[in-house]
Amino acid sequence: MTHPAQGEGGAPPRHAEPALDALMPGDPGRAETIARMIRVDQAGEYGAARIYAGQLAVLGRTKAAPALRHMAEQERRHLDEFDRLMVERRVRPTLLQPLWHVAGFALGAATALLGEKAAMACTVAVEETIDEHYRRQAERLGEAEPKLKGTIEEFREDELEHRDTALAHGAQQAPGYQPLTSAIKSASRLAIWLSERF
Repeated sequence: MTHPAQGEGGAPPRHAEPALDALMPGDPGRAETIARMIRVDQAGEYGAARIYAGQLAVLGRTKAAPALRHMAEQERRHLDEFDRLMVERRVRPTLLQPLWHVAGFALGAATALLGEKAAMACTVAVEETIDEHYRRQAERLGEAEPKLKGTIEEFREDELEHRDTALAHGAQQAPGYQPLTSAIKSASRLAIWLSERF
């Protein structure tokens, strides 16, 4: 059972955050809220690109390589767009980017070393977490930022496609699928929480 002071898997709690058009005194302002969103999304796409880089370093000559390359190319496009938004909106990157550089590659390589199905299980865990994250962001944006919301919803569809690809490649047949994906989801939620704030 999860302690009430913790989120799932011991991650920080996830409280419903107010929509942009319903901010109250004491809430971070609209500009800071948008900056946090862009910061964490850029960090997440950067981490995803590094995970795929790690997986391709191990599995680059296997039958899984074309699917991994396709997903990596989409993550690169997502990252390029959030890099552009950071410049346009003058948002600083997370201070933890050097950590995500190493941790993302290590996670990708480690799961790939466990086999193609474990690498795909990693994709399922990460993409389901990002789907949940992007869905909450889109809800929070409401009609206040239609262009940003549209970008997030488009990228969310890509992430769901990645999840479906990974499932089609036997992710659920990976040894220890449930504990592996639960651990990766918890780590991903913690990374999201930290990247929003630091």
